[in-house]
Amino acid sequence: MNLAPLLDAPLAIQVHVASVVPAALIGPYMFWARKGTPIHRLVGRVWLGLMVLAALSSYFIHQINLFMGFSPVHLLSIFVLVTAWLAYRSARQHRIKDHKRQVLGLYFGGVVGAGLFTLLPGRIMNKVVFTYGDHGLDLSGLLILFGAMAGITILLLVLSRLAARRRAFTATLAERI
Repeated sequence: MNLAPLLDAPLAIQVHVASVVPAALIGPYMFWARKGTPIHRLVGRVWLGLMVLAALSSYFIHQINLFMGFSPVHLLSIFVLVTAWLAYRSARQHRIKDHKRQVLGLYFGGVVGAGLFTLLPGRIMNKVVFTYGDHGLDLSGLLILFGAMAGITILLLVLSRLAARRRAFTATLAERI
């Protein structure tokens, strides 16, 4: 992993990556954790905020200039902004099937799909994640990324389970009193 290309990138790209990476790491936790809990709602709001920040920051990135400084990637940002609003509204209205579909679309379209394009040769994230040494391609950056995703997911799952146990213990104590 080589952070130099990212540190040398414009501020808009740094902000974009700083919002997308935590969203990518939080996503798996959100899919596996219990739904409807206070932690799920809090982390979900943080996740949606990160997604909105990523979409808004993309409007200041003009590396691919196809039409007046914009590219098809900016259409994805419109999708993210609209879908984030719909996901929030669906959750507030307890339309869980719609919320789930919208959040899955956001994660797999806005994070995973778009993220794969950033790993294409010549892109900044390709230079960050993949390093080319004397022995060819070094995949350690990719392993670090997947390790971080797994570690954060496990940590958040453990924390949510501990919080659930604490609530159950507190409720049991309240019943005994």
